[in-house]
Amino acid sequence: MIAPHYVDNPGNGFQGWSLIPPIFAILLAFVSRQVILSLFLGIFSGVLMVQGGNLFDSFLRTLDTYLLGSLADSWNAAIIFFTLSIGGMAGIIARAGGTKAVANWLARKAKSARTAQVSTIFAGLFIFFDDYANTLIVGPTMRPMTDKMKVSREKLAYIVDSTAAPIVGLACISTWVGYEIGLFSQTFTKLGVETNFFTLFLKTVPYTFYNIFAIVLVFSIALWRRDYGPMYKAERRAFLTGKVLSNTASPMSNLDTQAEQVKDGVKLKVSTALIPILTLIFSAFAALWYNGYTAVAVDGIAWYQMSDCFGAADPSISLIWAAIFASIVAGVVALFNKSMNLGEVFDSWVEGCKSLFITAVILVLAWSIGSIVSELGTADFLVSYVTESISSIFLPIIVFFISCLVAFATGTSWGTMAIVIPLAVPIAASYINGDPASSVLVLSTLSAVLSGSIFGDHCSPISDTTIMSSMSSGADHMDHVKTQIPYALTGAAFTVIGYLIIGLSQSLWSTILALLVGLVGIIAVVRFLGKPVEKS
Repeated sequence: MIAPHYVDNPGNGFQGWSLIPPIFAILLAFVSRQVILSLFLGIFSGVLMVQGGNLFDSFLRTLDTYLLGSLADSWNAAIIFFTLSIGGMAGIIARAGGTKAVANWLARKAKSARTAQVSTIFAGLFIFFDDYANTLIVGPTMRPMTDKMKVSREKLAYIVDSTAAPIVGLACISTWVGYEIGLFSQTFTKLGVETNFFTLFLKTVPYTFYNIFAIVLVFSIALWRRDYGPMYKAERRAFLTGKVLSNTASPMSNLDTQAEQVKDGVKLKVSTALIPILTLIFSAFAALWYNGYTAVAVDGIAWYQMSDCFGAADPSISLIWAAIFASIVAGVVALFNKSMNLGEVFDSWVEGCKSLFITAVILVLAWSIGSIVSELGTADFLVSYVTESISSIFLPIIVFFISCLVAFATGTSWGTMAIVIPLAVPIAASYINGDPASSVLVLSTLSAVLSGSIFGDHCSPISDTTIMSSMSSGADHMDHVKTQIPYALTGAAFTVIGYLIIGLSQSLWSTILALLVGLVGIIAVVRFLGKPVEKS
């Protein structure tokens, strides 16, 4: 493989021009609704800049250096393998009759679209330990019920997306904790601060306003059955016509076709789906613990020190273990129920993997555009351009805006954290005289990075978790993005208000006031701006 072509000081060399690839890809995706083409051309435009305008070389480097390079990354390859394996497991469950059985059972339990949505939210809260696992489990599991209750696929994708990264970002035991603690450690150690960085993470939770407000918003919308913006039109369409997808939609998965291939005479059992799904959940939890424990055991850390074990886990490897084990269990259950023979089990697994092929392609493209914007120095330019002169009052707000822009342009929350945290925390620490690890300004600034990273990742069309939410819900990707953005902006608006309150006072009481203003404000928006979907 040909090595990437790097330039000296790319952030300084390209300056504002480095914004072209992500902006071009995002705008083209909205206009053309062709996500694959838009992402590819976005990557190509960036490579063209790096290669000095050579069209032929730029096309070749787009293919070998960036697309192939993304697949060569072990983390990315593991996520692709995990995603396809989940599709394989779902394929077995669908063809064995598990999907139909769950749909029938949930339809009997769900009395309305409201209960269907609230049930989906609680399912997302239950799988709190990893956003990928959350997205890929909740969407396919709850989709039959929401379809039956005439909940639009756009709404399902929004609920799935809003109970993935925002939940995992707040959980004290998750695949994110170790990564974030590592960033905290590097940054604060350089400032001469020695502290318990897990405790530091817990201190940031009350200030991570976007995550909190996103969860409150999705609950409020589901409970009152009120929507606004494009989501209202989607929900009215589903309620009045029963069409959970728009006429122009191109859903990102087709597991429904396998559910229609159930043999005549096969007894539909909920256990056909429930056993593999529960196996996936608990084996993922156990695999994350075991993988992390084997890494920290040499340091004398005990097996019951869960936060340390989860913090050291490699989620990509752990999730592959869980997905393959759950696929095997799904096959065994299908054979035991005599709904399929061994050959049909393997065929169904392969067909399930095929159904997610387009998702795998889009993920590779999303990672590739992330690579090229990193090489062009897009994030460095945004940070340096905005942070030239900042008052401490507005510091958390400006850091939040920067993180939003970087995450939206690059499609990665983790990458945004890695870029912005080492820059933002020292700036915040320079305004105080005491311990940075206990300062409201430093904690709120640090949390502003976490909040902004998740906001940008939450609504960016080139984000992997946004793509996965569309796929797992069987929604059109751009329909999901367009209907979700107004809700994401609502959460972001109250997040800005919260950080302004923090900046003005920088006290414990200001934190409580910021949370109260956000909670009351979101409820007011839903009640007065939202329209009742089921009006006569």
